[in-house]
Amino acid sequence: QVQLVESGGGLVQAGGSLRLSCAASGLTFSKYGMAWFRQAPGNEREFAADINWSGGSTYYGDSVKGRFTISRDNAKNTVYLQMNSLKPEDTAVYFCAAALRGSPLTRADYWGQGTQVTVSS
Repeated sequence: QVQLVESGGGLVQAGGSLRLSCAASGLTFSKYGMAWFRQAPGNEREFAADINWSGGSTYYGDSVKGRFTISRDNAKNTVYLQMNSLKPEDTAVYFCAAALRGSPLTRADYWGQGTQVTVSS
């Protein structure tokens, strides 16, 4: 079955960096658009970034633009989220998602279980 497994979350001080990974299995990874979302307690899920099947096109939410970078390695079936200049308001559970057609921002076919990111002030 399809699995998306996130890793790389943790506790970091404000201004620091983390790199999240999402390893995919059970699907033809290179055919899927991928995305990262996040959800803080009491808040709705928020879009962070997406990347098309080839990695040639990316798109970012306003709250992370200029600080986060999404990338993918189709040989490793993995999508990454490099997070720099982290702020306390970036604290959330981060999820990756996959979509066979278009972007997971529109409609995700699969979701990971999430990884916690906590940014201390």
